Amino acid sequence: MTFLELNAVFLGVAALAWAAAWAAGRIPRGAPAAVGISIAALFVLTAVFDNVMIASGLFDYGGDTLAGMRIGLAPIEDFAYPLGSAALLSGLWMLSGPRRGEAG
Repeated sequence: MTFLELNAVFLGVAALAWAAAWAAGRIPRGAPAAVGISIAALFVLTAVFDNVMIASGLFDYGGDTLAGMRIGLAPIEDFAYPLGSAALLSGLWMLSGPRRGEAG
């Protein structure tokens, strides 16, 4: 299994959480913007710290499982993890709360 296939599964689960929250009417008005800001911040942190860790030799990736695109030294696949985690956690959080307009 390549990292892209693994990322597709992870991002698919996150998309399902958001779809379920949308179908249940549980996405608050400012949630997409807040999640977008969180994802942008996580992308910057990922770019900085992954490049530092790879440059210092803390870890490396097997080349045959990567797509080949990189941001600095960090493979593009690394950026799916902050995207998926922010989307999945926020989707699950919205599903656990009250519907929009309900007291909770």
